[in-house]
Amino acid sequence: MDTGGYFSPSGMSDTSSSYGLSVGGQSQGLDSPTALLGFPDTNEKLFADSPPSIGEDSGMQCVLRSVPKRLCLVCGDTASGYHYGVASCEACKAFFKRTIQGNIEYSCPVVNDCEITKRRRKSCQACRFRKCLKVGMMKEGVRLDRVRGGRQKYRRPVEAEAPDPCSFLNTHHSLSGKKKTNKVVSHLVLVEPGEIFASPDLNLPGSDLRTLTTLCELINRELLITIGWAKHVPGFSILSLVDQMALLQSAWMEVLVLGIVYRSLRMDDELAVADNFLLSREECRSSGLLNLHSVLLQLVRKYRKTKLDKEEFVTLKAMALANSDSSSIENVEAVLNLQDRLHEALQDYEREHHAEDPHRSGKLLMTLPLLRQTANEAVRTFCQIRLEGRIPMHKLFLEMLEAKM
Repeated sequence: MDTGGYFSPSGMSDTSSSYGLSVGGQSQGLDSPTALLGFPDTNEKLFADSPPSIGEDSGMQCVLRSVPKRLCLVCGDTASGYHYGVASCEACKAFFKRTIQGNIEYSCPVVNDCEITKRRRKSCQACRFRKCLKVGMMKEGVRLDRVRGGRQKYRRPVEAEAPDPCSFLNTHHSLSGKKKTNKVVSHLVLVEPGEIFASPDLNLPGSDLRTLTTLCELINRELLITIGWAKHVPGFSILSLVDQMALLQSAWMEVLVLGIVYRSLRMDDELAVADNFLLSREECRSSGLLNLHSVLLQLVRKYRKTKLDKEEFVTLKAMALANSDSSSIENVEAVLNLQDRLHEALQDYEREHHAEDPHRSGKLLMTLPLLRQTANEAVRTFCQIRLEGRIPMHKLFLEMLEAKM
């Protein structure tokens, strides 16, 4: 789909084979983006006895026919579903929820490196909570307004008519008539995923191989998080599954690149791929990533100069997702409407918080073409790494790379 520019104002094996699904007699990973989009949201059961039909019977558009057991990424027990961003058991789900809602702080009596297993998960709460965060559980997924048992203490008023599914994107006004910040911006801040941490394999020979392997592992994890995040972007989930997939396949690298760039704003010529994984120019040179390092830093300097804040970052991320150049969009009008609403949200935020610069929203929009160019360079880089066969890549990462070719 060609929308006329950026928001005009009007083969290697999957290393996680144990997560596979049987699809048409072949193994299909749960990491399939279509499968992840089709499954229920954060706190609902991920594994039903009879999974729903997702689409066509080839590639990502597959029919999920049977779902074997999947293990909790925290303790290794049998996962009951996809909770707060990762596959986890009921015990770890409840522990994480209880910790966040109670704002509990733990301390490890040893060296903050206790083994967390099904049998030992209660032995150290500090290390268990640390592992919850390490595997990707998102604090933002925990509702802080729920009472015990999951029911509200109040009753909703009866509405005269069904609400507009896009009403969340409308501008909020106070009773006095004074315009406030568009609600979508504060919502996007709320659903923004938390910190991500790298887990380098120290057994790998050579720092270059370790760097590339860690980088690709992080990207695969961020892809999973991005698919879950996209479902919380107001207006995205009401699109058809085909259009959701088209947007993700088109913009996933732009979303990931923008995250790296935002984390790197406080660095000195280093790329913060994760909060504990920084890449220097020399490390990128020796790993064959020097050109990618240069184009990413160019984007970092541009956003640093504009003093990009978090609200602008999360809104631009949603806009990058919605601004697809895919030719596979079915309902173009619905996607254009999503783009317009997000653009309005950015304009509202800038009028409220940066009134001294009436052209600020336009300046930020003009960074999106450079973001796309940078993302395209990243795709070319990883496609080259794949062709060279230097390291294994997960099925989801490979699938999304192929969608960009």
